[in-house]
Amino acid sequence: MKNTFFKRLVLLLFIAVISIPAHSQVTSKQIDSVVNYAMSKFNVAGTAVAVVKDGKIIHEKGYGVKSIDTKEPVDPNTNFAIASNSKAFTTVALAILVEEGKLNWDDKVKTHIPEFTMYNQYVEDNFNIIDLVTHRSGLGLGAGDLMFFPQGSDFTIDDLLASFQHLKQESAFRTKWDYDNLLYIVAGELIARKSGMTWEAFIDSRIFQKIGMDNSYASLAEIPKTGNVSASHSTETGTIRIIPTFEEMINGAAGGIFSNVNDMSAWMILQLHAGKYGEGLKKELFTKANHNEMWKIHTVMDANTNPRYNSHFAGYGLGWFLTDVKGNMQVEHTGGLPGMLSKVVMIPDMDIGIVVLTNTSNDGGGLFSAVTQTIIDLYLELDDFKWIDKYSAYMKSNESGANDVVEKVWDSVAKNDQSIIKTKNYIGMYEDVWFGKMEVFMRDKQLWIKSHRSPLLNGPLQFFKDETFAVKWEYQDMNADAFVMFTADDSGKANGFTMKGISPNIDFSFDFQDLDLKRID
Repeated sequence: MKNTFFKRLVLLLFIAVISIPAHSQVTSKQIDSVVNYAMSKFNVAGTAVAVVKDGKIIHEKGYGVKSIDTKEPVDPNTNFAIASNSKAFTTVALAILVEEGKLNWDDKVKTHIPEFTMYNQYVEDNFNIIDLVTHRSGLGLGAGDLMFFPQGSDFTIDDLLASFQHLKQESAFRTKWDYDNLLYIVAGELIARKSGMTWEAFIDSRIFQKIGMDNSYASLAEIPKTGNVSASHSTETGTIRIIPTFEEMINGAAGGIFSNVNDMSAWMILQLHAGKYGEGLKKELFTKANHNEMWKIHTVMDANTNPRYNSHFAGYGLGWFLTDVKGNMQVEHTGGLPGMLSKVVMIPDMDIGIVVLTNTSNDGGGLFSAVTQTIIDLYLELDDFKWIDKYSAYMKSNESGANDVVEKVWDSVAKNDQSIIKTKNYIGMYEDVWFGKMEVFMRDKQLWIKSHRSPLLNGPLQFFKDETFAVKWEYQDMNADAFVMFTADDSGKANGFTMKGISPNIDFSFDFQDLDLKRID
């Protein structure tokens, strides 16, 4: 009787297994059709897309052009800035050092970097390595990013390490997710100190060269002049134009890598196979235990409520966003810099990875979201949700709404009588404890403001209302124009000012709201 029971059980399990439909086999032709349609709907100069399945590349192709000036086509080896998709390389570098016994994940940062500061002593003393890379510090969204956005500032690693004591705590330590770039730069400094080489050299020698990412670079400076690299483009001013390519400062641990879809396919295969790589996946870059650590939720986030995917959880691991879609785990990250946007999505239960690299902001974000979601839906065998059309409409509506807000501000400024302003009340030197000096002065009979440490932040101050002015920066690669809100003493002389972005779509890295400038002369 016992044997009969087990025979029936085995038979039922066999029937159940063979009754489960195989995952849809998406073809390269289908993917090509998706991307071509997306290119027709979004204002993007060029993009590249790759899809891996079951350890093999099933699609990799470039679309559009590397530069609207040269018209050279994008190909699978064209390098783009992958921006924040660099963060997962930083966590793998940490994992390698953990496995070499040079670090432990729960080591206190001050053990290795004594100069490290935080906004209170308890947090400073207990801040560990995992805290550096999980966006749970208690600081606000993008806190301190003005130290390197826009590029060209002169802030050093010493400035950065000292800055955290001056930044404002926004939530309880380890209770809330708020995206942070500066702490990843600290992680890059930690890697340099423990390995004896720069973060860039470590990424190149210990990751790129190991897994065959032969045409990727850990910084813009390392790309040869003859390299196959895309230009950066922007549509911020209405028409598409080439802008300077952003170059990371201090180190690239938060977003400095340039890569291509061919090399990123090798990266996804490594990730999907828990650190295994090479022929037959016989080599190992990091252990299964550390793979699990990187793909474990360390910071809980709100789950996607879209019933289409029946998601139940969401959170941030070590350099990855984690959620579930239709019962399958999903691992992803996006990246964004002026003129360069990227997205990597993997569904390990189905052994699928998708990478989309684009060379145009803002529409590149709409394109990478629409393309990845459409391909995922094909594999999940869901109905056509028309993601491309929906994202296209959303992008246009969102941009139009933000433009209306900005235009109303500048229309109001244009109608104001600027001559009534008592300019002498505002002229002077002001200072913020972490951002440094900003000066208000006269330039060609126009009130002007400039940052002493971030030279691209300079522009004319124009009266808006009350004690509030609007500044249109000479830097226009991203929409970062801002309000400057003065406070004054009893005589009407300004004694300080705060700032905030004008556009509701301003990138969070322009954290003007974190500044508090006081007059110092």
